[in-house]
Amino acid sequence: MAVEVRCWRTMMKPLAGLKVLDLTRFFAGPFCTMLLGDHGADVVKVESPGGGDQTRRQGPPFKAENGMTFFAGNRNKRSLVLDAKTEEGRDLLFQLASRADVVVENFRPPVLKRLGIDYERVSAANPGVIYASLSALGPDGPQGDRGGFDITVQAEFGFMSISGEKNGKSIKQGTSVFDLVTGLYAYSGIVTALLQRKETGRGQRVETSLMESQVSFLVDAAMEYLIAGKVREKWGSEHSQIVPYKVFSTRDGEVVIGAGYQTVYEPFVRAIGREDLITDPRFATLAVRVENRDEMYRILDEEIAKYTNAEIIALLDKATVPNAPVNNVAQVFSHPQLLHRKMLLSLDHPQYGSVPTIGPAVKYSGFDVAEGWRAPPLLNEGAESVIEDWLGNSEPRKAAHAVRS
Repeated sequence: MAVEVRCWRTMMKPLAGLKVLDLTRFFAGPFCTMLLGDHGADVVKVESPGGGDQTRRQGPPFKAENGMTFFAGNRNKRSLVLDAKTEEGRDLLFQLASRADVVVENFRPPVLKRLGIDYERVSAANPGVIYASLSALGPDGPQGDRGGFDITVQAEFGFMSISGEKNGKSIKQGTSVFDLVTGLYAYSGIVTALLQRKETGRGQRVETSLMESQVSFLVDAAMEYLIAGKVREKWGSEHSQIVPYKVFSTRDGEVVIGAGYQTVYEPFVRAIGREDLITDPRFATLAVRVENRDEMYRILDEEIAKYTNAEIIALLDKATVPNAPVNNVAQVFSHPQLLHRKMLLSLDHPQYGSVPTIGPAVKYSGFDVAEGWRAPPLLNEGAESVIEDWLGNSEPRKAAHAVRS
């Protein structure tokens, strides 16, 4: 039997041909639609007159007058400035939604109805549409009309209460992590709905929120409460159920050591010359180490502080004990493994110049996901081609110049 061999670098990306109308701003929604664009979808980012997406102005620092959050969430898109306060603008917006495979929005429900692009109206005109709604707390329920940001949801729904040093002030995560999680959930929900559409021929609404995404990430902290009735405290870099497992200070830096399980605990204490800790009844099993964590860490802190980072890492690598230096962001982007896995790429733009970007977290043997990636667009960049590609010579195209700026 003959086997067809296809070059993976030239194969069409799986979402090629899909039209995505991006009605989102800030970070969660743009991150979702960027992922769709990364995989081949034609993403049109609709922006308001007077500056567009607020993240363009979020800073400093800036590059070409755009903030870093804009660059982080908007590659592989075209920009269309549209004034939805005008009748012409609302009509054009509805016509675009009527031709889209996917609509992604993060407005409150009353705004969508006022603009005439709520799910009910769009799906009546376009039964195959996948209409994804992202919100702070969900689109309905007793508080569904409340807005919110990553930090407010982390505070209200538990994550901030378990983040920070023991007995210290609650802290947010180092990035807007649940904006990103929500964007990922929305992306996977859209792809799932597209797969179902192949079977049914019909679209559907996909809903997710910062609250639902964040609560899903409470995982074992949630189970501690739901099953054992125990409210988790702040543990800093420690783990509530695994010891030793934290950041240790060395003579010249910090190193993480994860050696709680017996299979790595015993090689760990042997490597640092403290084999006596294997048989010490206070530390002989994981369960008693958890109970006696303060005394365990008093001993280990003293031992690890004798070494430099390079010395303890070499020692533990030889013993196959999980460890890592605490690197800053500059060190991360010079890391040989990150560079080998192409997690740092560069995109060229005629006005921005070279724009660094984070590489794809998922690679495929069937196609090069990063092939053809484009830098985030200038405001209104690609508007003419959007109107031509999506609407052709239809009536809304004649009104396009009146609603773009």
